[in-house]
Amino acid sequence: MSSEPKILTRDVEASVVPIGTKVTLQKGETAHITQSLGGTYTVVVNGNMFRIESKDADALGLEAPVAPVPAPAAAGGPVTPEELEKKVWEALKTCYDPEIPVNIVDLGLIYDCQLTPIGAANFKADVKMTLTAPGCGMGPVLAQDVQNKLVSIEPIDEANVELVWDPPWNQGMMTEAAKLQLGLL
Repeated sequence: MSSEPKILTRDVEASVVPIGTKVTLQKGETAHITQSLGGTYTVVVNGNMFRIESKDADALGLEAPVAPVPAPAAAGGPVTPEELEKKVWEALKTCYDPEIPVNIVDLGLIYDCQLTPIGAANFKADVKMTLTAPGCGMGPVLAQDVQNKLVSIEPIDEANVELVWDPPWNQGMMTEAAKLQLGLL
């Protein structure tokens, strides 16, 4: 995907892809959006790739995407564990690798997700995920994205995301839909 150039309207913090280092892109620089999925933007500025968070969409002259309002619990009471698990997997599917236009679930990066009750009606989510390459510096950025999206789900109060390397990720872990989208089928 290539878009018309966007002139940054203000200084904006961004993460260098794929190393994850935080930098400040300067007002007036030209950014080309290469991906806008899951509420974040991957842009190319001066030949380098960066990830800009949704809260900073205005720097690109865009409106920040509106976060979906969680549906209220059914009139019968709190959400069931099955309904919560479905919401968790839906949220995980809104997280994207900044270099690959496929969500992290379909890429096969989520190895495990456990929900544990804490207190009367709240839960903790423990996620084990990997990256497409062990040296990718975007790991902490993606893990934080996963954590933020999980704690935004009612009634999850805590989310722990662990990056693991066993088993090593390979293309065979992707869903058929992901392989088709990336032209691997």
